[in-house]
Amino acid sequence: MKARYIMLGGFLGAGKTTAVAKLARHLSAQGLRVGLITNDQGSNLVDTALLRSQGFATEEIPGGCFCCRFNSLLEASQKLTASARPEVFIAEPVGSCTDLAATVTYPLRRLYGEAFTIAPVSVLLDPVRALRVLGVEPGGNFSAKVVYIYKKQIEDADLVVINKCDLLEPARLEALRTALAAHYPGKEIIAASARDEINLDTWFARLTSSEQTAQAAMEVDYETYADGEALLGWLNGTIQAAAPGGFDANLFLKRLAGEIQCRLQNAEVAHLKITLSPDTGLGDIAAINLVRNDFVPELSLHLDGPVESAQLIVNLRAEADPNTLGGVVREAIAASAAAFPGMQATLDHLEHFRPGKPNPTHRFSSPQ
Repeated sequence: MKARYIMLGGFLGAGKTTAVAKLARHLSAQGLRVGLITNDQGSNLVDTALLRSQGFATEEIPGGCFCCRFNSLLEASQKLTASARPEVFIAEPVGSCTDLAATVTYPLRRLYGEAFTIAPVSVLLDPVRALRVLGVEPGGNFSAKVVYIYKKQIEDADLVVINKCDLLEPARLEALRTALAAHYPGKEIIAASARDEINLDTWFARLTSSEQTAQAAMEVDYETYADGEALLGWLNGTIQAAAPGGFDANLFLKRLAGEIQCRLQNAEVAHLKITLSPDTGLGDIAAINLVRNDFVPELSLHLDGPVESAQLIVNLRAEADPNTLGGVVREAIAASAAAFPGMQATLDHLEHFRPGKPNPTHRFSSPQ
């Protein structure tokens, strides 16, 4: 039997990882074996830690997007096949990646059609960010070349998913629908909330019952695309934290995210994600997210009781110089640790950089 390939794309902070986990649970409940593939420009991914902590078979492709690491995508599927024999693969591409149809799904169809059926590609939107990018509402935004990537992602979508629809009252949601229909006529638009499980059955039914529509690939200016990605600073790091007598992991995450946020007022945050994994216990973790400068860091996973020692993974993406991000995180760690008596917080690993120019392994203008 052919395996099903489902890709959930969208810009940084759109809620892709939460959606991937909900879809994986939905399919598992139907008796299907599921394998997950995460992707990033760097290593040490929060997404991978989150998904593995929930018991999902997960492979990680670091060091570049799916389009530039196409062979690694196939290798990841082969590893999952050997270990978990998935009937469905769910792939989450880098949040700054676009042109997925021409460089990922069309090559899969043309070169490996005997192994996969391809679901419609979903592109998730954070609704508040989308209202700003499309000019419906004012607020913090990215520069023009980063916005170019954001808009191209929507153009590339088979399904445009307004995720976190619960954040908008009906009038604002309708305004967003209207703007999307005007900018991208003919696109199928679904309003849903992965976190609050709103309208997921409708969306998931489309992903499992239909295949990607055959159409000509969109045009992409790869110079503008590369310039837009190069404006984004990327930071991945790991921290070891410990305190005599233990510390409140949830409060420490809130403090650390807040310290980072307050130091980035002049840089547009795309996404900050931090996980905290105790060194002992049953594998439960805590996690926090920040998806815009003017938002509040939100705990998505909590831990009960004090933690004596733990490892934290920090993923920060913002339109800022990578060296600036590195300095911000170092300062935030020191300030956060100082607020907890006796805490020692050590930065074990830190990488910060700008993504390189995309160079797809394959690019096909049509799926046939």
